[in-house]
Amino acid sequence: MKASDVGIVVIGRNEGTRLLDCLASLGDLVRRTVYVDSGSTDGSQANAALAGAQIVNLSRAIPFTAARARNAGVETLLQLWPDLHFVQFIDGDCTLDPAWIGAAKAILLEKPEIALVCGRRREKHPSHSTYNAMCDREWDGPLGPILECGGDFLVRVDRFRAVGGFRSSLIAGEEPELCLRLREQNWQIWRLPREMTLHDANILHFRQWWQRSVRAGHAFAEVSLLHRRSPRRIWRRNTVRALAWAALAPTAILGALVSPWFGALLLAYPASFIRQAIRSGSSRSPNWRDPAFFMLAKFAETQGILKYHFLRLARRPSALIEYK
Repeated sequence: MKASDVGIVVIGRNEGTRLLDCLASLGDLVRRTVYVDSGSTDGSQANAALAGAQIVNLSRAIPFTAARARNAGVETLLQLWPDLHFVQFIDGDCTLDPAWIGAAKAILLEKPEIALVCGRRREKHPSHSTYNAMCDREWDGPLGPILECGGDFLVRVDRFRAVGGFRSSLIAGEEPELCLRLREQNWQIWRLPREMTLHDANILHFRQWWQRSVRAGHAFAEVSLLHRRSPRRIWRRNTVRALAWAALAPTAILGALVSPWFGALLLAYPASFIRQAIRSGSSRSPNWRDPAFFMLAKFAETQGILKYHFLRLARRPSALIEYK
C-alpha cells in the first residue's frame, strides 16, 4: 500500500494488542503515520514507535478528547509532510482494509465535490456479545451521499483545514459535527460500498453498552445546542425523541394517581417495539432484540442529555465518558 500524498492519523488510549494490529494493517503507510496517545499506561507509545509511527503525547493539562487528538495528529502530519493532500483517520482499536485507501482516494480524485469518504466498518467479533452484534448492524448504513460518518474516514486536507478541523472541546459526536460544517460549505460526505475497517468494540457487558448510550445522549445535547440556529437541525430530533420516550413512563405512572387512563400511555412502549420488529420483515431474534435495546437506550441517552445540561448550567467541563 503506497500513496505519497496520503497520511494516517491513529488515536488511542491503552489499546494494547489492538493498537499493534492497527499499525500492522497500515503496511508501508505506517511510515507516514502519526499516533496520538491520550495518557496510555500500557506502553502504547513505545510499541507504536517500534512499529514505525511518529508519536504525539497529549498533555494532561487539557482534557483528553478524540477530537483534540485527531487535530494534533493532523498538525504533526503536516509539519512532517506539508504536501499531503489526504488524511485517513483510524481509531487504534481498528484495522484498515488493504484496498481501502486506493478506492477512497480514487473517488475523491474523480469527484471534487466530495470532501470526505468512508466505507463499511465492521465489528471484528460480532458473535462475542449481543452488544457487538448491534454495533455491526448499526454501522451498516446507506451508501452514496450521507449526512455524517464515524471516526474512520479519508478526508481532503484542504477541506478539513478550511472548516477548522474537529471541534476539540467535544467529548463525543465530533465526526457528525465536522460533517455538518463541511455540508454547510456545500461539500459532500459519501459512504462507498467497500470494506474499510474492522473494529474491536469489545462490549461484553450491559454497563458498557449503557455508558456508550449515555455518551450518545451527551453528544446529541451538546451538538444540537451548538448548532441550534442551523437550518439543518442536527440531532434535535434525537434529543427530543429520547426525552419524550424517557418522560413517558413517569408521566403515565404519576398521571395514573389522578386518572387510571394515564396508565394507557405505557402501551406506547410495546406498540413501538412491535412496530419496529415487524418493520424489519423477519422473525429472527435480532429483529426483536434490537427494538428492545433501542427503546431502553432512550433512557440512557436521556441520562447523557441531562448530564450535559447540568454540567453546562453549573459551568463545569464535561469529562470523557468511556465504555471500555
